[in-house]
Amino acid sequence: MRNLSLMTDLYQLTMMNGYLKSGIDKDIVVFDMFFRKNPCENSYTIIAGIEQVIDYIENIGFSEDDLAYLKGLNLFDDKFIDYLGDFKFSGTIYCVEEGSIMFPYEPILRVKAPIIEAQLFETAILNLINFPSLIATKASRICSAARGDAVFEFGLRRAQGPDAGIYGARAAIIGGCIGTSNVYAGKKFNVPVIGTHAHSWIQKFRTELDAFRTYAETYPDNTLLLVDTYNVLTSGIPNAITVFKELREKGYKPQGIRIDSGDLAYLSKEARKMLDAEGFEDTVIVGSSDLDEETIDNLKLQGAAANAWGVGTNLITSKDCPALGGVYKLSAVQRDGELIPKIKISENPEKITNPGYKKVIRIYDAKSNKAEADLIMLDDEEINTDAPLTIFHPLHTWKKKTFTNYNIREMLVPLYKDGNLVYRRRDIQEICEYTQKELDSLWAEYKRLKRPHLYKVDLSKKLWDLKNKMMEGCNINCTKKEI
Repeated sequence: MRNLSLMTDLYQLTMMNGYLKSGIDKDIVVFDMFFRKNPCENSYTIIAGIEQVIDYIENIGFSEDDLAYLKGLNLFDDKFIDYLGDFKFSGTIYCVEEGSIMFPYEPILRVKAPIIEAQLFETAILNLINFPSLIATKASRICSAARGDAVFEFGLRRAQGPDAGIYGARAAIIGGCIGTSNVYAGKKFNVPVIGTHAHSWIQKFRTELDAFRTYAETYPDNTLLLVDTYNVLTSGIPNAITVFKELREKGYKPQGIRIDSGDLAYLSKEARKMLDAEGFEDTVIVGSSDLDEETIDNLKLQGAAANAWGVGTNLITSKDCPALGGVYKLSAVQRDGELIPKIKISENPEKITNPGYKKVIRIYDAKSNKAEADLIMLDDEEINTDAPLTIFHPLHTWKKKTFTNYNIREMLVPLYKDGNLVYRRRDIQEICEYTQKELDSLWAEYKRLKRPHLYKVDLSKKLWDLKNKMMEGCNINCTKKEI
């Protein structure tokens, strides 16, 4: 595993040094990681990257070379350099399970630790969770548009560097893709790898038919032919059918074709007719070529006959929404054993934080087991499920909803306790199964590609009162109120 200890912004280290020099480095604080807006106009976000956060923490440690580099910056004294040389995480972290569906402003990960430790984690945690969560969510949208068809991740060559290609492929699988073209990711995460040949294979041979025959001879059990190098309907499909017949005579079952350019709706429908007429009804038609969820959705509406999709650039880069704006904010400080809530006030209302040591409760309808709403609460609050539960909109407080026959679930689970890993690590197959259950728990209205219904995320009355009291206190006299 790589040591990513220096994968941080410089100001994290300068603040850590300041805490140490000021003698407040051991003060216990609480930080929340959350995001303010779902990506891609979606109504939910799939959280990925938790396993990579674990890898980061388990392998953290500043090498002699790291320390020498930092000392050479002439910003830090020997005391701080010595501290980094002995750095070990001692705090407690709660997080959602990887593959969870979450919503804006909900704590995804909660760190309670000495300030000097918690501060170091900000940049790395955001880097390790923001991007894969973005790609998992984008993949989910694309798979939803495909309406049960297989979707393959083909984005490695267009990803912003190796890590984006590798961990983006992992995130795409979590979001619903069934395979990747990325061989490194296939081996690292034990996921299916997909691929046949490129146009250059066809061009290398004297004729397209020669190219198809050679490929079929090489992979008779896995013959999927790219048919758009010259002309799909007058060359590609007729030549593919010739080779498929030869395979059938030898006892092999051809897999199908891929179309990578042109009018995919028209070409796939015509290709389906031609293949079916020759008895190849079971062959798959893979559509590719700069696809995204909107394109696939439109192709499905046009009756496209493709029943599998290869999606590259627009998935691995989340082209229409290139970043998830996750943030990491201080929410409490501990004094004399008591956690004191802290709040960030801003001229932009969406940047005002929720104070205190919090948890997230998901409310399910007891009959359908569908998720109905989430409630952000202070950690010491309890809910009696035998009694009705009324929640209200945090801004439009007259909007209320009462639950009578319901179940609840705490979304945050222990990741580290007193510096020790307590989370059960899971392979990607188990994460994918969990993600699918999460998606199944949402009503269809929340999963629409366009203008989905907004999921309810409210604050408990106690947290709402605390937040408004702290905001009001700041408005009266910020310089005399601890916020």
